[in-house]
Amino acid sequence: MLLWKSESLSLPENKMTKITIGVAGAGAMGSGIAQVAASAGHQVILYDTQQQTIGNALSMIKTSLQKLAAKGRLKESADEVLERIKPAQKLNEFAGTAFFIEAVIENLAIKKSLLSEVQRVTGTNCILASNTSSLSIAALSSGCPHPSRVLGTHFFNPPVLMKLVEIIPGIRTEESVLHESTGLIRSWNKLTVQAKDTPGFIVNRIARPFYGEAIRILEEGIASASTIDHAMKSLAGFKMGPFELMDFIGNDVNYTVTETVWKQLFYDPRYKPSQTQRRLAEAGMLGYKTGEGFYKYVDQTAVVPPPSDNIQLLRKIVLRILVMLINEAADALYLRIASKDDIEIAMTSGVNYPKGLLKWADEIGIDKVVDELLKLKEWYNEERYRPSVLLRKMAESNKTFFN
Repeated sequence: MLLWKSESLSLPENKMTKITIGVAGAGAMGSGIAQVAASAGHQVILYDTQQQTIGNALSMIKTSLQKLAAKGRLKESADEVLERIKPAQKLNEFAGTAFFIEAVIENLAIKKSLLSEVQRVTGTNCILASNTSSLSIAALSSGCPHPSRVLGTHFFNPPVLMKLVEIIPGIRTEESVLHESTGLIRSWNKLTVQAKDTPGFIVNRIARPFYGEAIRILEEGIASASTIDHAMKSLAGFKMGPFELMDFIGNDVNYTVTETVWKQLFYDPRYKPSQTQRRLAEAGMLGYKTGEGFYKYVDQTAVVPPPSDNIQLLRKIVLRILVMLINEAADALYLRIASKDDIEIAMTSGVNYPKGLLKWADEIGIDKVVDELLKLKEWYNEERYRPSVLLRKMAESNKTFFN
């Protein structure tokens, strides 16, 4: 039983390089994962309950492979890679697979049932992985006859382009399963980080204030969405502002992830979702995909009102959001959710932050981060702004995360 292993894995040549990979769910995530595995030389069985969905997936994969081939980024032809992906509509077709990934709808009951059914087909010879962004691996594996063979592998969208994969062992996952799975996914030219089986894992937990605190600033009338986005891009160096990113992800998806993390963490006020975003989701104003969210979209381009250039306001916005992000990163380290290096890698590679949050804390000054959090806590009288115990200890002893 693996409870926690914080050190990085040093893996030998992996013995799983030519195994057959099973993928369930032929949507954007599942088809992307299938393409990644096939491009790495594996035979892939791609399953979905809908024949049309599989047909659409194979068409999308072919187009994607052709584009990569045209750019010289494939070692072989698009057709050769595509031939390794075999469609399936029955679970018993996974009988010969050694590694299986489910990428179906983010629903605990559906994923749990699927994993259980597949393990009854594959037996103990197959490792089962769930591509979940926030669901409990312990809960997902609890219906399986052999939960020790189950773990989480959180790919980021789109899987073909995003290098980061969070690897999440459950409380019953065998260490050999973690070791072999990590080596396999690294052989797909992916960057892996290991996360404890906690709500949101690394990225979706630590990133919550980027959205939540930005919405709070908007709701309080301190600044407009365009001004907040402008501050985070122009001063902090983020490629997208929080409201641009929420519209891009989809306000339905972003809200659901926040609500899931909040509920699973026993309604901790630090993760409390926003009524503002909930109302947008309920109204169908999902962002880019519906033509209206926090911004309106004309010809697929956001109509952005002019932002304020008040430098003091912009700095205030940046500092408030950054200290909340840093607080989450520090707490993730304090609670042993991930190692220091994996936290930095996850946030820079998974969500493209301009620098690691712990390094950012050193640059700002940990004492200043703690002071700002305490000011917010005193002003709002909310536990939402309580500083991490680790930050307070480090500020008192004048320590830094690096150097």
